[in-house]
Amino acid sequence: MRPSDYFGSSPAGPGPAELIAAEVRGVPPIEVPVRLCRLAPRLLPVSGASASLRGESVPVRLCASGERASRLAEIQATLGDGPCVSAIAARAPVLASDLSSGADADRWPVFAQQATAVGVQAVYALPLGSDTVCVGTLDLYRDTPGGLTRGQLGTARLVAGVLTLALMALPREEDGWLSGLSGDHDEVYQAVGMIMAQLGIGADEALARLRADAFARGRTAHAVARDVLTHRRRFDSDVP
Repeated sequence: MRPSDYFGSSPAGPGPAELIAAEVRGVPPIEVPVRLCRLAPRLLPVSGASASLRGESVPVRLCASGERASRLAEIQATLGDGPCVSAIAARAPVLASDLSSGADADRWPVFAQQATAVGVQAVYALPLGSDTVCVGTLDLYRDTPGGLTRGQLGTARLVAGVLTLALMALPREEDGWLSGLSGDHDEVYQAVGMIMAQLGIGADEALARLRADAFARGRTAHAVARDVLTHRRRFDSDVP
């Protein structure tokens, strides 16, 4: 099944399903995720969108509608915390309607502070995959607090469903971008191995050290990993 085959026709005029179908009709699966991330703010009361693939401990950004959405995806990956990470664990939508105060701010305090600092007040994370297997998330960002109506959540689920179909329809020989994402993920774990050797610690602590270093320096986990691999950053030099 191609992503455009997900839709039927509607006599009521162009609704969200028809607009999504028009956006992906005739488009190769490799281009669908970017198109959907850019379309989401036109369909929903959100200011941006990104999609991330599930890693063992570090979500890997697949695409984003703009620089701020890309930054928010990297913040979640670096912290290992946020609605994206929670949605992967729960295999269900995680809707944070107000990151400036209340339960959502308390649930992810560091992420909430980072998100609001760049003007994001709400995040809606939807899993990609099936009820039993989650391969990543679609993350929707909003610059004002607020929730989604039932109809809006249905539209968001529709976008996530088509994005999942695009990933499943991608032939192995065409997945150069997936190979690139795998390279980013592998770099993090190679760097974790080097930190383990430098400090004589376990993998979980080494990953935590890498993430803490990235957060303290205002960088992403992937950027610090590359510094470790190229010997521009050594963690044993921090030990007195």
